[in-house]
Amino acid sequence: MTATPAKGPASYFPSIEKKYGRPVAEWKDLIRASPLGKHMELVAWLKTEHGLGHGHANALVAHTLAEAAA
Repeated sequence: MTATPAKGPASYFPSIEKKYGRPVAEWKDLIRASPLGKHMELVAWLKTEHGLGHGHANALVAHTLAEAAA
């Protein structure tokens, strides 16, 4: 049986790891360690400080914040 493809923000994770050369867990640790708390602040920070594209930054932030809320 094949694995179910990831849906939502997690569907971006393989391309994020390939493009930026860091595991998703590392990006999520950075987001959790950031003093910023608002979704779009974190997205902007990842884009300006770490060079991520908007879609990739948004996916990482959305997934990380959803985990924190759960």
